[in-house]
Amino acid sequence: MDTDVIIVGAGPTGLMLACELRLAGVHPLVLERYPHRRDTPKAGGLGGQILELLRYRGLLERCEGACTGPFPAPRFPFGGVHLDLTQLADPPLHALPLPQQQLEMLLDERAGELGVEIRRGHQVAGVVQDETAVTAEVLGPDGPYRVTARYLAGCDGARSRVRDAAGIAFPGTTYPEVNRLAQVTFPDTVTVLGNGDLDVAGFGTVQGGFTRTGRGLLGVGASPDSPVVSLYTTEDETGEYDDDTPMSMTEFQESLRRVLGADLPAGEAIRLSRFTFKARQAEHYRSGRILLAGDAAHLFPATGVAINAGMLDAVNLAWKLAADIHGRAPDGLLDTYHDERHFAGARTMLHTRAQVALRRGTDPAAEALREVFQELLADEQPLRRMGALVAGSDIRYPMPEPSGRHPLAGVFVPNLTLHSDRGVTCVGGLLHTARPLLLDLADREDLRRAARGWRSRVDIHTAKTDDRPADAILIRPDAHIAWAAAVEESPDNAAPALREALTRWFGAPENHA
Repeated sequence: MDTDVIIVGAGPTGLMLACELRLAGVHPLVLERYPHRRDTPKAGGLGGQILELLRYRGLLERCEGACTGPFPAPRFPFGGVHLDLTQLADPPLHALPLPQQQLEMLLDERAGELGVEIRRGHQVAGVVQDETAVTAEVLGPDGPYRVTARYLAGCDGARSRVRDAAGIAFPGTTYPEVNRLAQVTFPDTVTVLGNGDLDVAGFGTVQGGFTRTGRGLLGVGASPDSPVVSLYTTEDETGEYDDDTPMSMTEFQESLRRVLGADLPAGEAIRLSRFTFKARQAEHYRSGRILLAGDAAHLFPATGVAINAGMLDAVNLAWKLAADIHGRAPDGLLDTYHDERHFAGARTMLHTRAQVALRRGTDPAAEALREVFQELLADEQPLRRMGALVAGSDIRYPMPEPSGRHPLAGVFVPNLTLHSDRGVTCVGGLLHTARPLLLDLADREDLRRAARGWRSRVDIHTAKTDDRPADAILIRPDAHIAWAAAVEESPDNAAPALREALTRWFGAPENHA
């Protein structure tokens, strides 16, 4: 074997997968067809559950430090209406204004620190596999060559060659709409009013938020406290666009003129991007030794969710691949990657398709639906529910019995504050190394004794926390809870259930334990 895992694609998903594999002691090789990191504007920020995962890896502060613009208030578009989470003291959804190019640079730096090899300008032209290995045919700057590994992960985007080579179907829908986004400054002839509306000399008022015209949808995000205004247009078009081809300011102004019916003077363009919407999900995320993640596995018809979903795919996949490569994966572990992340992708597809229904209707009934939906979002409970849905933090992976009985089993572990004789820390601080963790919150010697056979693979930490949700929790490397002991659960029940969960997720105990 030339390497443990070949990763095709050096976008956020591929780079995150490479970093996670290195933390697990696996050697990946990243192959990227572009010779340099692309500067074509894509996602303008990062949001959702991945922010907490980055916190748990000790990377969130680095990402926050790279942000040069103001941190946005928690307000998010949802199918032509808004999730305004500013009224919540602890909103379930946050965003980080970190453009994709900057995110990729940070992940690239992290991969370098961990010793990941990234070959840029190396395009995978073909993939073949057998029962023991997978081989990639590569076109490099110095000519064609082959590279062989135990597994290959396709993180190569919507037009994935890896997915095609594996024969994995990618059913779904392509919507006939083109969306254009610009962040611009304005000349003195345009004034941003206190309510976010624009006062345009010679034209009048352009409303903030979303406005439907007979020719499309116009979005305006403006504040008198910021010199930069976000403008967004949506039009139905039948033409094909290459998302890697940059959009010009002229193209955007022409779209703005068609939708608004007038010219809107603009100054400097800070960001320009164009995107189309597709709702597609791979039928299988795994075919033998080939696996898919990110846009190669799913495309969602709404903004703000793709990077979150893709990077979470990578975190789920990495530790399972590593366990298999190290020869300690229990039967079926790698198959749970498809089971869990396809389930999560279907959940994301649910709300993004709902957004399609909300935003594409143009008749009075559709307007009424949006109005009623917006009224519902004025109440805290539905607002929290929708925020968690968009963030992906409401996911509870199905867990087998008996370990799945506790309501915490399958959920992302909360960042509990922990007190011990070593001081005060939090759950996230114990997960920087991406190792499994048994967190004993009730000083249960019986549970620590039950886990001794796994002590070389699972860290054991004893601490106290206020209002403990369980006596102990077993946390997987992807920060999801594999098992939990109810408060004061009897040793006769808790210890056998813990051993069953440890075996199911981390293999048989060591013989010498």
